[in-house]
Amino acid sequence: MPEALVRGVRINYAIIGDGGPFIALTPGSRRPYGELVDLSKAIAANGYRVLLHDRRNCGASDVAFDGSGSEHEVWADDLYELGKQLGALPMYVGGSSAGARLAIMYAMRHPDGLRGLLLWRLTGGQEAVDKLSENYYGQYIKLARAGGMQAIADSEHFAECITARPSNKERLLTQDVNSFIDVMTKWRAKFLESAKLPIVGASEADLNAIKAPACLVAGNDVIHTPVTARKAARLIPNSELHEDVVERRSDDNLRQEWDRQEWRDAEPKLAKIFAAFLNRVETN
Repeated sequence: MPEALVRGVRINYAIIGDGGPFIALTPGSRRPYGELVDLSKAIAANGYRVLLHDRRNCGASDVAFDGSGSEHEVWADDLYELGKQLGALPMYVGGSSAGARLAIMYAMRHPDGLRGLLLWRLTGGQEAVDKLSENYYGQYIKLARAGGMQAIADSEHFAECITARPSNKERLLTQDVNSFIDVMTKWRAKFLESAKLPIVGASEADLNAIKAPACLVAGNDVIHTPVTARKAARLIPNSELHEDVVERRSDDNLRQEWDRQEWRDAEPKLAKIFAAFLNRVETN
């Protein structure tokens, strides 16, 4: 698999499709890009190239902890540099959940490298912020304090990173534990600041300032609420919202967890919506 050296970090990536504008898609959480391959093939069949990559600390890319900004800011800057190296800019940028947060941050930080946004399962609200800040950061702060970097290397997620790229073991075990805790603490604090924002990581003014066209698809669970998608669609000037890709539920009857199979089954519909949006943008 190809990889690129991006801001000092080896990034694993793939390109699906033979020609046309580039679209960078990113999955949720810190999952590797493999789950988006089928969706990417369906979209690429309409005349596009889809760039998939494992973010730093995900999949087969390097682990590396940069506290200069939020985790999503670091990821957005990495993607911009990767796109520049591959001659892909400007490109469409999109993703699911954490991937959508990356895409929004990319739009805010690198508008010159953006053609449009494809966003699904947007994250927002106090419950989401409380739960995810612990999942992404709090648990690792506790592990590192109790067992040092060996405990981090043994944790489920980072053990998978080592399996995917064995050199990550040495990178983790030689990482200064206090520096690691400091970065995780900074990332957690940045995430917690989002509780009162329309979506995690972006204010009303941030969303109002996005000029690129955007296609939004609402979630149906308590972390990716339809209300969050509606707020974002209302605030991003040139946007369209779809609320019927997965089962539409009332705001007081949302799923407690996202249903992975439900979204997997909805991929043909999701690909059709995104392809139609892309074609409209490209022909206007």
